[in-house]
Amino acid sequence: MVVGLGEASHEQDEGRQLSYFGGTSSSSSRNTSPIGRGLGYRNVSPSRQKVIKTKPRGLDEEMVATFAKAPHPDVVVHMEDNIWAMLPEDLLNEILARVPPFMIFRLRSVCKRWNLILQDNGFLKFHSQVPSHGPCLLTFWKNSQTGQTPHCSVFSLPLKQWYKIPFTFLPQWAYWLVGSSGGLVCFSGLDGLTFRTLICNPLTQSWRTLPSMHYNQQRQLIMVVDRKKRSFKVIAASDIYGDKSLPTEVYDSTLDSWSLHQTMPAVNLCSSKMAFCDSRLYMETISPLGLMMYRLDAGYWEHIPAKFPRSLLDGYLVAGTQKRLFLVGRIGLYSNLQSMRIWELDHAKVIWIEISRMPPRYFRALLRLSAERFECFGQDNLICFTSWNQGKGLIFDVDKKVWSWITGCALQTYNSQVCFYEPRFDASMY
Repeated sequence: MVVGLGEASHEQDEGRQLSYFGGTSSSSSRNTSPIGRGLGYRNVSPSRQKVIKTKPRGLDEEMVATFAKAPHPDVVVHMEDNIWAMLPEDLLNEILARVPPFMIFRLRSVCKRWNLILQDNGFLKFHSQVPSHGPCLLTFWKNSQTGQTPHCSVFSLPLKQWYKIPFTFLPQWAYWLVGSSGGLVCFSGLDGLTFRTLICNPLTQSWRTLPSMHYNQQRQLIMVVDRKKRSFKVIAASDIYGDKSLPTEVYDSTLDSWSLHQTMPAVNLCSSKMAFCDSRLYMETISPLGLMMYRLDAGYWEHIPAKFPRSLLDGYLVAGTQKRLFLVGRIGLYSNLQSMRIWELDHAKVIWIEISRMPPRYFRALLRLSAERFECFGQDNLICFTSWNQGKGLIFDVDKKVWSWITGCALQTYNSQVCFYEPRFDASMY
């Protein structure tokens, strides 16, 4: 669940800085938001508002709360070392499993016992049973030509904070972000002239390479994790340029191999973007007009004659929860008449039904130029828009009908790749 993403907090979010997994810094505990700087930390008279700094558990950044009067002075409670030392291991696992995932790295340096516990299977079992931390945005950028170190940052929607993830543990390939599911992140790229697919867990810094496909070329990929079965699958549709008819291949982690399936019928694709929901993979097609749907359980393709809305300039398919499939795109012929709209597929009538429109002020701020490119992706009925030039992110909650800005330096990197990400320590390579 997304907490506190209202428009009123936009100015505070813009001032947030990146926190790092390893180590601490003197600036990490200061309030850096414009509101915090405006209030200041000087002494004020009792008749004026007082500023009380509080530090929630697990947060590296101080939050500022204002009250008319402070009825009681601040009280700092210190836990006795011998109490923590005598806690039973199962109780300690319960406590640590509820700490925000991004703070776990700091806790490893507390003592050797905690460092071992956080890597123990018992802790991972407890961690898998607690509620999820909540959705995050993962941004990735790597300049393969200059050989610079990859950059990866995560924005926690519940905590409204950016965190930087060390990403030097992956091999030095020319790879790009495919997507994320169930705490795992998928990359594909070239190891010299060889096409590779890589799965990793950014929290545990673990990774492995998948076996080569039967037709080992640059392919359009999508990864799906099944947490109940503790497995994942990677689907390879057509080649990345869409000009070659290749058999659909599916990797199953339980078998550690790729299997060949039906070749997608000859169609003209609108884009290489795909959406997966309810065990089905969807792709937009121009000819024939509609959608191509791949049934993962049956292993075959079929065409859905769902006509696109009129005057649709560009569209993205976004998967929602259960069977919900959304279409997001711009409508209009001229820049001053354009608007961004969201439709949902009526599976029974095979038509797109409009469910929302982006307010004009958000549309103008996100896309100042009519030809400006944007990216769109979703998870759990959240739809995220990112602009290549504006360095902004806009999230729409389909259920709550709420629009919220997300800004930060991690979105301002040109050509950065972004996806939703669910941080989990217990997500393994299976």
